[in-house]
Amino acid sequence: MKYIKLYISEGSKRNVLPEDLRQTEQECLQDNRTRYLQANNKKFNTTFGYPNNAIKTSKYSIFNFLPLNLFEQFQRLANAYFLILLILQLIPQISSLACYTTVIPLIVVLAITAVKDAVDDLKRHQNDNQVNNHTVLVLKNGRMEEEKWMNIQVGDIIKLENNQPVTADILLLCSSEPYSLTYIETAELDGETNLKVKQAVSATSKLEGNLNLLSAFDGKVKCDSPNDKLDKFTGVLTYKGNTYFLDHDKLLLRGCVIRNTDWCYGLVIYTGPDTKLMQNSGKSSFKRTHIDHLMNVLVLWIFLFLGSICFILAIGHSIWEKKKGYYFQNFLPWKEYISSPLVSGIFIFWSYFIIFNTMVPISLYVSVEIIRWGNSCYINWDQKMFYAPKNAPAQARTTTLNEELGQVKYVFSDKTGTLTQNIMIFNKCSINGTLYGAIYDENGQRVEVSEKTEKVNFSYNQLADPEFTFYDKTLVEAVKKGDRWVHLFFLSLSLCHTVIPEEKVEGKLVYQAQSPDEGALVTAARNFGFVFCSRTPKTITVVEMGKTKVYQLLAFLDFNNERKRMSVIVRSPEDQIMLFCKGADTMICELLHPSCTSLIDVTMEHLVDFATEGLRTLAVAYRELDESFFHAWSKKHNEACSSLENREDKISSVCEEIEKDLMLLGATAVEDKLQDGVPQTIKILNKAKIKIWVLTGDKQETAVNIAYACNIFKDEMDELFVLEGRDTETVQQELRSAMKKMKPESLLGSEPINNDFTMRPKMPFRIPEEVPSGNYGLIINGYSLAYALEGNLELELLQTACMCEGVICCRMTPLQKAQVVELVKRYKKVVTLAIGDGANDIGMIKAAHIGVGLSGKEGMQAMLNSDFAFSQFRYLQRLLLVHGRWSYNRMCKFLSYFFYKNFAFTLVHFWYSFYNGFSAQTVYDTWFITFYNLVYTSLPILALSLFDQDVNETWSLHFPELYDPGQHNLYFNKKKFVMCLVHGIYSSFVLFFIPMGTVLNAVRSDGKEMSDYQSFSLIVQTSLLWVVTMQIALETTYWTIINHFFIWGSLGFYFCMLFFLYSDGLCLMVPSVFEFLGVTKNTVSMPQLWLSVVLSVVLCMLPPIGYQFLKPLFWPLHVDKVIDRIHRMKHA
Repeated sequence: MKYIKLYISEGSKRNVLPEDLRQTEQECLQDNRTRYLQANNKKFNTTFGYPNNAIKTSKYSIFNFLPLNLFEQFQRLANAYFLILLILQLIPQISSLACYTTVIPLIVVLAITAVKDAVDDLKRHQNDNQVNNHTVLVLKNGRMEEEKWMNIQVGDIIKLENNQPVTADILLLCSSEPYSLTYIETAELDGETNLKVKQAVSATSKLEGNLNLLSAFDGKVKCDSPNDKLDKFTGVLTYKGNTYFLDHDKLLLRGCVIRNTDWCYGLVIYTGPDTKLMQNSGKSSFKRTHIDHLMNVLVLWIFLFLGSICFILAIGHSIWEKKKGYYFQNFLPWKEYISSPLVSGIFIFWSYFIIFNTMVPISLYVSVEIIRWGNSCYINWDQKMFYAPKNAPAQARTTTLNEELGQVKYVFSDKTGTLTQNIMIFNKCSINGTLYGAIYDENGQRVEVSEKTEKVNFSYNQLADPEFTFYDKTLVEAVKKGDRWVHLFFLSLSLCHTVIPEEKVEGKLVYQAQSPDEGALVTAARNFGFVFCSRTPKTITVVEMGKTKVYQLLAFLDFNNERKRMSVIVRSPEDQIMLFCKGADTMICELLHPSCTSLIDVTMEHLVDFATEGLRTLAVAYRELDESFFHAWSKKHNEACSSLENREDKISSVCEEIEKDLMLLGATAVEDKLQDGVPQTIKILNKAKIKIWVLTGDKQETAVNIAYACNIFKDEMDELFVLEGRDTETVQQELRSAMKKMKPESLLGSEPINNDFTMRPKMPFRIPEEVPSGNYGLIINGYSLAYALEGNLELELLQTACMCEGVICCRMTPLQKAQVVELVKRYKKVVTLAIGDGANDIGMIKAAHIGVGLSGKEGMQAMLNSDFAFSQFRYLQRLLLVHGRWSYNRMCKFLSYFFYKNFAFTLVHFWYSFYNGFSAQTVYDTWFITFYNLVYTSLPILALSLFDQDVNETWSLHFPELYDPGQHNLYFNKKKFVMCLVHGIYSSFVLFFIPMGTVLNAVRSDGKEMSDYQSFSLIVQTSLLWVVTMQIALETTYWTIINHFFIWGSLGFYFCMLFFLYSDGLCLMVPSVFEFLGVTKNTVSMPQLWLSVVLSVVLCMLPPIGYQFLKPLFWPLHVDKVIDRIHRMKHA
């Protein structure tokens, strides 16, 4: 449950203390932790240098765009590498290639990235200008004047009207509503559309919108410095010699919208970048995929390989110069800077370093980004992940993690709102030891609710909600008879809450509840005759069995994750002070009076039954308070609320003094139904060998029941282990007992993993996957988990949990959720995914490799912090098994082919070096080198990487086993990279020696030799393009018109470019740049060219074709058998 504090008793007054409220201006300036300001005193406020209200989310301006964007781009290793290469190419002594071979690709890549960044930043500029130029009424010289948002300053008094967004973080002074209440909607901050209410301090509410009084208002505020805590604000207002404590209930935050309030006035506290909205707009941590990390390692390998080849060729050059070149200086004179073969070899090393740079082409990184962006668009466009009731499509909020979706092994899921609908229905209750809600037949046998079951008739209550249903008539009878405990129970539900009532249609009451639980409970009380009608800061009005009663609100004790309860203290019309409390049963039971012992036992039995049915439970209690005791406590409470230091801790401590010796009233049971398709989805994910862990704050019994309903736990499991130890030793014994049953040898000292525990306890290592002796499940509560996450015990916990089919962690805090995810990430070489719908799930969503947010009933915070977002849990199977698997397969094919084609292209230079005296001469024309990756081979691989499918989406979902290769990264790893390298070396060998063999000593029909350098170069590059084109055609399994157009069109475009670049016109205009005059006409007509192409294609394609044929026979994967089965089913 989630609550926000709405009301506190009126602000306390006390004498002004000189030490904290009469600081000099100099002292204020020295205190950076506290903000000081005064209303209507611009001179005083400007001394602190507070920013104006303009916001700036853009990164660039016209003047700094080029240098700043280039600086950012060259921080990337690849771009910096090519910049260094460009600088090397500008050195004449070592330049072996024209500088444009690097300049053109580098400029294209930088330009594409710069244009993308500029477009994104332009949108941010437009949004900033639109927001900054909004107008608001500000008090100036005794009258209200329109002013742009960007010009608003700290200390200004502004006027806001109904449906107007809040300009800055302002202190509410007064409003049009009684008691200066103001209703706001906070959807932009937390995604919640339910109305919340704020109330002005009593002293300022008397200003009542009078411009003369507002102009004379000179209150001083001392408060927190700017921070990102949306629900925390601590301050003191000094006005007319009195002080009033301030908290977040008095503050209207930027991003909120005024609702149901004609007007309100506020004092500006935080502006622009200091507002809590902007403080929360910080950058999320950048997530990188496993393939990204692998690529970094492989690029390092390529650098080492490149350096080794350059070193070998440099040595070869030095030897050649010493043995041959030295004696032929009359024909091949040394440059003046060459003094020896060794020096010549050093220069040649760098020349070859430039030539071989295409092993790591700059287009690789641009292509990867384009592929990821394209596959992200498929997720955004997927109509089968579109949720019509909310008009909510799936969203890929990041484009960097697509292929990671195809490698997930562990899914960490919240329960409420993620597996369930988070639509709460009041189902059962226990009142004073009596169970209500169960239905029995005439023979006293319990029966299940069906469509034919007669509903309770609430027609006697004119204010009842017609949509509320209940089946147990005995509860209505108890209410009508005037059962004291039943009346107290429902009175508690009608008073202890934060619900706001609305009458959208006259006579029709609508509740705005901040949590579905609260709405269900208040609606239940309403139907049983205790109708919550209205509230003010001082009163709560309830219609009790037709009679209107007004309760004086004395104090409201807020709910938080530590207290896990909320209380309200009221004075009844009979002048009796009463405290009503509801919260988690574990917390309430510790606060009960000893006389409730027997009632606790009975109620706990009912709670266990409720939880077994998967119902959400709360305990309800009350206490009658003595007048003198309450006044003494109230004084302490006001002092705690007035404190500027540790206010939350002091308030919590004071609350504990009054929340004790409670009398138990009973317990509520609310049903939260499963979302559609959840059991089927989990069953399919389990078939894909994806393990599901549920991390929830709910009771153990509720969580376990949901786990069985969802197929996380199954009846046929060998055993269900429960960790419920209350100390480290007990938890360790429970873990080891479980491990002993699942895998007895896991506790032996000879077990490798245990050697890791003892020998390398402080060094990071990976826990391997272990196979247990059967099917098991694990249940652990938050209390035991706290011990299990300590020291080396966390490794035993992980080892045990990972051998289980399903894991349920209950009663967890948000921090513990994140800790469990981090534990798996740290010690398992797997990809993790966390999915949730509430703000308490943000920690684990950010901690996991992939975070998925559901747009549910608990606001939008989870979605706003996620990498992918949609509305229903069942869409997860499509995200992983279809989009994830396709993205992974496509990326792996792309990388394998990309590295292969560049090895084959670049290493031809290596073989050519043995025939040119290791002189760093290139085989290809420089224009071919420039366009090879940028134009000739870019589109076919992009078509493959964006459209390829080994099987369609139906088969992907029908056979979840197809997902397995991604989990083990079988399609692209270091072994596959080495295979690409070997295949590239072999292909480069063929591509050099086959053309050489076809033209060596060959003559044309007119008797002239054809083995000139330029003809040989054209034959090699033409053979190369045919080989890599046929290779990608072999890799393509799903042919579309686009694939055909890009693959064969690129080959056709190459021949068009040959005739253009080697045309007489270009060569005659710029002979120093276009040197291959007339080569195309002469060479294309030579049969040796086509013989070379045919032989090269055949010899280069034999190894991959042979491997694809033999692999299923000798090294079969399970997925190969599945695909073969699919093909047989297609043709059956």
